[in-house]
Amino acid sequence: MGGGKETPRQKMIGMMYLVLTALLAMNVSKQILKGYVTVNESMEKSKKNLTANNKRVMEAFQNTINGNPAAKPYYDKAQEAQTKIDEVVKYIENLKKVVYEETEKLGGGDTMQLRFAAKMDDYDMPTHVLIGSDAATPENKPNSALELRGKLDALMNGLISQLDGMQADKKTKFLPEIYANLKKKFTDMKPHDSGAEEDGIKMTWHVENFYHLPEAAVITNLNKMQADLKNLEAEILGEYSAASGKLAIKFDKLNAKVIAPSSYIQAGQPYKADIFLAASSSAMTADMMQVLLGADSATGAGGTPVPIADGMGKLEQGTSGQGEQNYKGIIKFKKPDGSFDNYPFSGSYMVAAPSAAVALDKMNVFYIGVPNPISVSAGGVAPTDLQVSASGGIKLGSGGGGGKYVVTASTPGTVTINVSAKTKDGTKPQGSFKFRVKKIPDPVAKVGGKSGNVDMKKIELSSIGGVVADLPGFDFDAKFVVTSFELTAVVKGVLKSEACSGNSLSGGARQILATAGVGSKIFIENVKAKGPDGSIRNIPGVTIKVK
Repeated sequence: MGGGKETPRQKMIGMMYLVLTALLAMNVSKQILKGYVTVNESMEKSKKNLTANNKRVMEAFQNTINGNPAAKPYYDKAQEAQTKIDEVVKYIENLKKVVYEETEKLGGGDTMQLRFAAKMDDYDMPTHVLIGSDAATPENKPNSALELRGKLDALMNGLISQLDGMQADKKTKFLPEIYANLKKKFTDMKPHDSGAEEDGIKMTWHVENFYHLPEAAVITNLNKMQADLKNLEAEILGEYSAASGKLAIKFDKLNAKVIAPSSYIQAGQPYKADIFLAASSSAMTADMMQVLLGADSATGAGGTPVPIADGMGKLEQGTSGQGEQNYKGIIKFKKPDGSFDNYPFSGSYMVAAPSAAVALDKMNVFYIGVPNPISVSAGGVAPTDLQVSASGGIKLGSGGGGGKYVVTASTPGTVTINVSAKTKDGTKPQGSFKFRVKKIPDPVAKVGGKSGNVDMKKIELSSIGGVVADLPGFDFDAKFVVTSFELTAVVKGVLKSEACSGNSLSGGARQILATAGVGSKIFIENVKAKGPDGSIRNIPGVTIKVK
């Protein structure tokens, strides 16, 4: 464990780390940290692309000098800025190697690949290397967070100084808005302390970026800093070359590119993507480049224009449907002679439900003896690729497709619905969901549409044909049938009782009703009803007072 002052949350995380180490079979933390690997590798690719693009821009910039001597001062300054940035990028690259080798206990010479790191969840050694034992007093030593901060501060101050000097020289002057934008960019790129405080620890720049973070997060943060610097370099080269007024980039090969923040999104959220040409620049405007969604790739005809911003087409469209969505179109790029070249592009993305779910369509439990409809869905999985099974004494049947099923239960208790998905790599579990199983509640007896203690006029007694069982407020179509009951009343001082089979009045029962006088009470008791599950229930009867 790392020394120094720790917040209660950090102490708790430390204790949990010891427990998780003993539970390696779960492998929870490393599975989560592997998300950093994906982000880290994506940024590595971005850095390579930016480096290659910046090289092409500088080559094109250099080619303009012979025909435009006024471009040389800008070119020289661009080279100077590029050299300064590359020095810090290389320093960070070495810093990543130091952290990696110290954490992984390597002796040097090994290729640094975060994907194969054995200790990507170790947060003690990266903190020790970059900060030391106390976040409040970080160590200022070679290959430390403070040294890195100093180099970033020096780089940005140097770029600001260079920019101010260029603005003061009419040979390298910028438009006021360009100058202001670049200066703000350099200032914002300096390391800043947020000023926040968490459990007594001030959130300084080095604490937020490196303190008690696992190796995977630290390497990824350092990679992000490199990517930010390469992006800054690209902006500097673009603005310096454009300021010369003579930049003419010569493309030897163009490819349409589509980059989306994510190809997996939740239903109802918008899908967003950047569609652009490699080696393009923010100087490109709508009259230089057009992005046409759905245009014919051969003729360039038709299509819906996509808005252009910073040299990129900004695609945004609704995602009301689910499943794989495909799109295509062309990028029309204007050549120096005024004609256009067409560059086809295509892309796809998956629209999925927010998460795996099993929803009971009518009630929040399963009932015995009736069909219980359910709906099953899983994020990113088509209904036809779902595999749904049940355990615990229930049967699962088709509900008509589209993720619809019917559950039939026979025993009270708890049951489980298991959801899996068929993929190209085999069947993968999506989740298990537990539900209760209950008997259908007892119905109530009704006579003439009334239950419980009721008042009826003498004339109404003749309209009674029998007894029915009803389930008030129950959403299922569950039928109970009365199988027998007894009708009892005092008629002219004599107690008379008649047993009835089925749900209809017998002749004797009708005779009792016919002779019952005003003020007498009629009792319908011992009512038995058969439910859809086959069980016989004794249900409450009805008491009638004759008025």
